[in-house]
Amino acid sequence: MESVTAPAIEFNTPRLAFRAWQSRHRAPFAAMNSDPEVMRYFPALVTAEQTNAGIDIWREQFGDKGWSNWAVELLETGEFIGFIGLSVPRRQFPFSPCVEIGWRLKCAAWGHGYATEGAKECLRVGFEQLGLEEIVSFTSLINLPSVAVMKRIGMSNARADFEHPAVPEGHALRPHCLYKMTRAHWEMRAVA
Repeated sequence: MESVTAPAIEFNTPRLAFRAWQSRHRAPFAAMNSDPEVMRYFPALVTAEQTNAGIDIWREQFGDKGWSNWAVELLETGEFIGFIGLSVPRRQFPFSPCVEIGWRLKCAAWGHGYATEGAKECLRVGFEQLGLEEIVSFTSLINLPSVAVMKRIGMSNARADFEHPAVPEGHALRPHCLYKMTRAHWEMRAVA
């Protein structure tokens, strides 16, 4: 039986290009993942080998489903600034199975509204194009910048804080919050 490859969904917002991962994205993403400021809400930096393994997983998801975490470039210049996208976490959480929306941008891209702009469009793709029923997002309780993005894109606090199983016990980043949005809520916002 032949494997079926889904066409990769790619799209633009007014300022951003969402692309399936290419070889040109590997080095700048590895540089981002080794930046302590970018990774301050993660328990450790990510090596180039780990970065490449993650990209390979996302490329495989694009092949299987047509979507995953997108490589994000500035539309005007083509400069890679990080990722924003949808993924199915491989780790089991109290709210699994789920589809997560997430983002990680390089420092120079902070403070321009890119995460909010891109995440809103990913929600639209998830609900309107993929027909998802619910999308979640989670982060450490102390990651206030990401919590602010979750609120700006219209997600609601699920009041279901949890301990992230991949973060060591007692670590400041272990307590996490969970935010959610349903397709019904998305549709209500769209007509309001």
